[in-house]
Amino acid sequence: MAQQPAFPMLLDLLPTRYLITRAARAYGFMDPISLMAKLRSFAQPSEVGEPIELLRAGVVFHARGLVNTKAIQNNLDWVWPYWVERQFNPADDSFIPRAFSFSHINLTHRNWTAVGLPDVGYYPIVDPRGLVTPLYNGWSLDFWFVPAEGPVLLPSKLEAFQQSLECSAEKLEVSSLAQWPQAVIASRVGMELVAGAPVCRIDVSLPGGEAGWLAVALRPYNPEGISFVDRVGLLDAEPGWRVNGRNPVKFDRRPFRQVLSTYQDGDAIQRRDEAGGAESVSCPVGMATALALFPAEEIRERPLQVCVPIFDDFEPKRQPVFAVTPGWSTALAPLARLSLADGAIQRLYDLALSTLVLLTPGEVYPGPYTYKRFWFRDAAFILNALLSVGGVGRTRRALAEFAPRQRRDGYFLSQEGEWDANGEALWMYHRFAALTGETLPEEWMEAVRKGARWIGKKRLPRDAKSPGAGLFPAGFSAEHLGPNDFYYWDDFWGVAGLRCAAELVAATEPALAAQWRREADDFFAVIERSVPSGPHRRFPGAIPAAPTRRMDSGAVGSLVADYPLQLVAPADERMVRTAKYLGEYSSHAGGFFQHMIHSGINPYLTMHLAQVWLRAGEPERAWALIDCVLRTASPTGQWPEAVHPRTGGGCMGDGQHTWAAAEWVMLVRNCFVREEGGGLVIAAGVRPEWWRYMPASLGPVLTPHGPVTVQVAATSGGAMVWVQGEWRAGPPRLRVCLPGFSPQECVPAGTKAGFQLTFVA
Repeated sequence: MAQQPAFPMLLDLLPTRYLITRAARAYGFMDPISLMAKLRSFAQPSEVGEPIELLRAGVVFHARGLVNTKAIQNNLDWVWPYWVERQFNPADDSFIPRAFSFSHINLTHRNWTAVGLPDVGYYPIVDPRGLVTPLYNGWSLDFWFVPAEGPVLLPSKLEAFQQSLECSAEKLEVSSLAQWPQAVIASRVGMELVAGAPVCRIDVSLPGGEAGWLAVALRPYNPEGISFVDRVGLLDAEPGWRVNGRNPVKFDRRPFRQVLSTYQDGDAIQRRDEAGGAESVSCPVGMATALALFPAEEIRERPLQVCVPIFDDFEPKRQPVFAVTPGWSTALAPLARLSLADGAIQRLYDLALSTLVLLTPGEVYPGPYTYKRFWFRDAAFILNALLSVGGVGRTRRALAEFAPRQRRDGYFLSQEGEWDANGEALWMYHRFAALTGETLPEEWMEAVRKGARWIGKKRLPRDAKSPGAGLFPAGFSAEHLGPNDFYYWDDFWGVAGLRCAAELVAATEPALAAQWRREADDFFAVIERSVPSGPHRRFPGAIPAAPTRRMDSGAVGSLVADYPLQLVAPADERMVRTAKYLGEYSSHAGGFFQHMIHSGINPYLTMHLAQVWLRAGEPERAWALIDCVLRTASPTGQWPEAVHPRTGGGCMGDGQHTWAAAEWVMLVRNCFVREEGGGLVIAAGVRPEWWRYMPASLGPVLTPHGPVTVQVAATSGGAMVWVQGEWRAGPPRLRVCLPGFSPQECVPAGTKAGFQLTFVA
């Protein structure tokens, strides 16, 4: 039995219930016992109300929001980050009234971009206006222009701003450019190793403008809100500051003037003309600020360099960490190369690869900040994309961390109450074996056996007096599906996990494999019978999120039976009807709009829909969704978990969502080549614009038959499709489905040969 959060368990004790109810009524409060009962009535009874890990994260998140409530709205004369400048502006689409808001949090511009090095799990982040947060969950550095006369020029207040992410052989850098008539501030932010220790390096230049000063500002906040600065002082031996008695900020030259300030004395920017101030300050509120001014003429001659050594995120007593990195050119070398005429698609693919590498330093992180922790769910999708384009070594290393997370009873635990984890872990083990041809280590195989047995034991009895009879128990599952319920998302993963486990043991344990195949078939049959039907259905034939639910946006989870699990045939009527429902009732601006929790356009779920249409043989529908996702990308080529429908900024999750990057890679990959029914489907999503003016190619990507490269090029009479494969066990059947031409089927000859088909218009 999974462990429940302590508070709900406490409420279930009869004496405690009585005392809490009596105390609440005595002081005029709502009875929390009755309230909890009402809240629980919206969900199916479950052994886990909500994963304790998410409760803990939510408490931390809203605790910061409460601090924001106290710190921001009564200090609007301070300089605040971009999201505050927009969200607190009554003339802006981002404005959110605050009268009854429990906590003030970033709900409109959750966009930031991480920089770093392969295999180094530390991520400075840069917000959409160049604010740099060098340390995890820490304070920030901002860069302003102080003219000789007139107000300070602040990037966070700019409507227009230029920003990009560039990945070279040596660096991953965010470039930012703020422009006013009087000045231009350009910055480049990256990470490098200095004597084996990672350092966030910021280069700031002033390409042109009037006389004045460049201001480097220490800010007690980051893109989530307040991050306390209790102390700040000047370094002893070199120019710079020491923040909170621990973290140095180093300048490559001495400033013209420095100002250190406490909350009581106001924002340092308000005291910029003061000279001869204190060399250190302590702020009991935790809102100390600092300002260093450098003459503009000096910066125009030689850009300023600011360095912040990276200290361990979670161990305050540790000094700067030491790291080893293969470098970007080495880390990206094994991954499939894309080449096509559409520069936007090309750029987002290349940047998505760098995101996959950056956020798989050992563990798999769905994001560099808010989601810098592990979920089996996200890991399965991220590793599948990474592996599919050739990241074998990196995926092998990450999979080695799966078994140590497995409980003795076989449950793969990242969060309590999420019953999809076992299916995801087993499916990913199977994908690794299938795409690499490797035999899994015995430790992994034992984890597979234990995991498959857990799936069988976890299902409710088929004769249970419950809507979920024969299914997994009600659980929290993916948070965007709704309250606890008997989610088909979990169940489809369970079916896939059993089938994958059966294939993995088939050669050595045929009887066990046969047993798990029977269990999987029974599980799938129970799911099919449980899907509600009848004239009361709003959209008959579609599959809701759970047997107890009407059709709503949570039904997007049921598409997992089609993509990526392929438990149903292409163009399965139930999947098509579900996709049509979501397109009609859960869409906005051309993308999937998740009404529950995310309350925004969800890029990675929009791409799930595109995969369903691509597999159904309707590439035009898939292309429309691809175009929507392309439009929602940030200037640095990243996606938040969900996109605000008015501002276009992030409204949910991490500002740089790794799962979204993974889905972009898989969508491009499947447009060129995907496995289907024991063979390969080639070029089914390759758009004419991609190859009409120059050849379009992708490869080598991994398939169960071996590495494959696909190229499409224009000919005088139509098009040519060229397939290069290194087949492990003989060539598979190919079905070439280039849009605009009739499909052709063939079986190539030889094991390591190119194969060419010509299409005539």
